[in-house]
Amino acid sequence: MNHWLMKSEPDVYGIDDLEKASTDYWDGIRNYQARNMIRDQMKPGDLAFFYHSNTKEPAIVGIMEIVSEGYPDDTAFDPNEKYYDPKSDPANPRWYRVDVRFVRKLRRPITLRELKTIPELADMPLLRRGNRLSIMPVTPEQWHRILQLEEQAPAA
Repeated sequence: MNHWLMKSEPDVYGIDDLEKASTDYWDGIRNYQARNMIRDQMKPGDLAFFYHSNTKEPAIVGIMEIVSEGYPDDTAFDPNEKYYDPKSDPANPRWYRVDVRFVRKLRRPITLRELKTIPELADMPLLRRGNRLSIMPVTPEQWHRILQLEEQAPAA
């Protein structure tokens, strides 16, 4: 099983939206590196942290399960869609999406500020300067360490 961190802006699609939907598709990925992870590496049964980005206090807020293989993101083919890409071709799709299922909210948000204080997480892609990927791998060690933080009081 692989572990991931997937970012979304809470005012666009947040953990509450996924909880209401129970299962939904994760679309709109328009970065080749993130697309390759969806297309080539994500598998049903993988787990992902749901991360609220571009907000006053960015944080990991929940856990979701990958429930499908990657498949073509058809929003790229529709000119009426927000994520339309005129260069994407249904015969040779450029962009992919994956289906995710809500597992649970974390007992408390684990903020980016707090993550930066944990030495064992220093190599995490999320914490690297200049990394703006919306999907990134999380090692099993990082996954377990973050879940341990959930049980602790937030760092001051």
